[in-house]
Amino acid sequence: MDIEVDDPRRDDVRRLLETHWAFASANSPPEHCHVLDLEGLLAPNVTFVSARIGGELVGVGALKELDDAHGELKSMHTVETARGAGVGRAVVDHLLQLARDRGYRRVSLETGSNEPFDAALALYSAAGFSRCEPFDEYTSNPYSIYLTKTLD
Repeated sequence: MDIEVDDPRRDDVRRLLETHWAFASANSPPEHCHVLDLEGLLAPNVTFVSARIGGELVGVGALKELDDAHGELKSMHTVETARGAGVGRAVVDHLLQLARDRGYRRVSLETGSNEPFDAALALYSAAGFSRCEPFDEYTSNPYSIYLTKTLD
């Protein structure tokens, strides 16, 4: 599997991001759907990556810099046919290494709190994330779970 910085405007990536948006918006109220749009993914404080196997897109993710010591995982999505094959974990590990290389001391994320997000929650828990209070501009609400991980 190759995980590299990618352009979210690529056709296959845009289609997967549309799937990601559809999933999030189908399972969260609009005011609690925190998916980055294309402009957000192209922001200078966001690094967007894709995972490919034999050139075929299997997953995406992003690391957003909140400040010099704190990053946020965003836009994590694995194609349905590749779920359970370690793609999501590989992207998380790649982004965590990128955060370490940048000197971040902590990486956090927001995910949904209902059943469709259980697999994501299990992935993040297995990667060493634990629950935390809302961070950055997020607020307490019944639709979100906030997780964080301190980096070595």
